[in-house]
Amino acid sequence: MPAVPCRADTVARFRHATPFRSNSILAVLVNIVIRTPRLALAALLLALVALAGTSTYAGDLVIGMIADYLGTGHFVAGLLLGILFFRLPKVREGKLQTVGLLPKRARLPVVLALLAACLTLHVQQREMVPVVFLGLAVVFLVTFRWMRQTLVKRVKSMVVRPDLTERENTTAKRIDPSVIDVEFREKKD
Repeated sequence: MPAVPCRADTVARFRHATPFRSNSILAVLVNIVIRTPRLALAALLLALVALAGTSTYAGDLVIGMIADYLGTGHFVAGLLLGILFFRLPKVREGKLQTVGLLPKRARLPVVLALLAACLTLHVQQREMVPVVFLGLAVVFLVTFRWMRQTLVKRVKSMVVRPDLTERENTTAKRIDPSVIDVEFREKKD
């Protein structure tokens, strides 16, 4: 098996990571990826398949709940949700935007409200398997933005070399609005 090309300091930094410290979880994951990339890729694909299955089942439960309340079939309920969340691309002032029935800020609360209503319905009916899947879907939706930002920050801090961050810090200090940059000139007599 060919060696994975990577920087030596990255390998040295993550070689002695232990899983018992909370701040070294990312280091342990990177260490696993460096040592066994195929196993790490298989675990990532398995996690993505599980997430996709959970989201699909939760969506099916929501569509079933809407179909029961409206007295229609699953197909019509799915079409109604599709129309509600449908987005069309639009170019305005040189920027690509999307337009639809729901504004951008209202989409997540509407999805969470639908999931919460379906979760409440299944809790009242004492069906625990759908409750677990709906709960996982709600937790994922609520924490997705935070997880994405945290992961991007940590990966960026791990990949960016220290000399680049020092240059950025000095540039940021020069741009600081509280610093007054003044030039002195001597008057000629």
